[in-house]
Amino acid sequence: MPQITDAILAQIRARFAQIDDCPEQGSRIFFENAGGALTLNSVVETSARYAAIPDNQGRDNPGSHELVRVIAKAKDDMRVFMNALGGQFFAGESGTELLFRLIMNACLGSPEGGTVLGSTLEHPATRSACARWAGVARQNHVLIPHDDAIGTIAAESYAKAVTPDTVVATIVHTSPVTGMGVDVTACAAAIREVAPDCLIIVDGIQHAAHGRIDLTAYGVDGYVISPYKMFSRHGYGLAWISDRLTRLPHNALIDGPEDNWEMGTRDTGSYATLSDVAEYLEWLGGEVSDATDRRAKFLAAGEAIHAHEKALTDAMIHGTGNLPGLAEMEGVTILGGADNPAREGLVSLTVDGVPSVDVVKRLNEQGIRTHLRKADHYSGNILTPLGLDSCVRVSLCHYNSVGEVSKFLGVMKEIAD
Repeated sequence: MPQITDAILAQIRARFAQIDDCPEQGSRIFFENAGGALTLNSVVETSARYAAIPDNQGRDNPGSHELVRVIAKAKDDMRVFMNALGGQFFAGESGTELLFRLIMNACLGSPEGGTVLGSTLEHPATRSACARWAGVARQNHVLIPHDDAIGTIAAESYAKAVTPDTVVATIVHTSPVTGMGVDVTACAAAIREVAPDCLIIVDGIQHAAHGRIDLTAYGVDGYVISPYKMFSRHGYGLAWISDRLTRLPHNALIDGPEDNWEMGTRDTGSYATLSDVAEYLEWLGGEVSDATDRRAKFLAAGEAIHAHEKALTDAMIHGTGNLPGLAEMEGVTILGGADNPAREGLVSLTVDGVPSVDVVKRLNEQGIRTHLRKADHYSGNILTPLGLDSCVRVSLCHYNSVGEVSKFLGVMKEIAD
């Protein structure tokens, strides 16, 4: 498997803004990547450059022609990165807005009386959208319980719940609370075995930063990401939809292009930053492998990211050097279990006798940025069944180091003691 060496890690870290310091806090370790990954320096530069451009797309002038070219390139970059052989990419307000829009059109474009199927593992972006639009479309909304013990859901659970009248189904690729991934290919296959015409929409927002996306293999109809969680910036989301979903009735201007799903003029700079992300991942794939094909470089980058993040979470859980890991600290509970092969760069935990809000505060006082997840509308679906009112989410990315994990473990040992 491709590996990120210390030398490559140093090059990686040099490509990200604020890698080890915050303008407000000063020196800090960033373990809040699930809330929004660090931003590439190239994205910062590109965003500033495009913010100054007054031209719009679709005009007959050199500036406008260049904007059209940049957008087309970004969509092609994403097509290769995600291995999409058909369908289309388009930008929207946010990942959440796009999931709502895809699910709305899927429900309204499907027969009344059908079933809209999802799971309790999912983020409220999909659960809320399905609840609303299944009701409007007079369909039945069914949520499959996820496995509390391991923090994920298996294809077998979808296979048991899907029925021939299932018209829309949603899958979360990775849980933003447990950090556990889902086998999208297997889940989609289980759905199609019983309901072959079902429209399947995937929330890929938490998964995207970890690489290894293959839309052709998944066989789904929609996939949504939030680029600020994949090394770009806030202010937009990106969706891919299949040709079948593209053809459904949707909001559009009268007499406009029938297959257009974008609403108004989008920010060309947001598309340009997607190309920055693609170029970075292509560079990384070339550093960790001998691949020459562009798609192969993306795959190599994804494998290297996965391997490095697993090494980091293993060190966090089982220890490194002479520092005990979280699994060895008395009173520390790891959501989803200590040894879980579905884990993707994230460890959520609680400490007996220490409120999670205090753990986050004490870590932050030592310059270690983590996040408090509460049993609210975002995370209650995961935490309430476990009898928890909150937990500490520690989320890593491939630019983090074992040295940073060591500092975290040192502080956690003091807190747990």
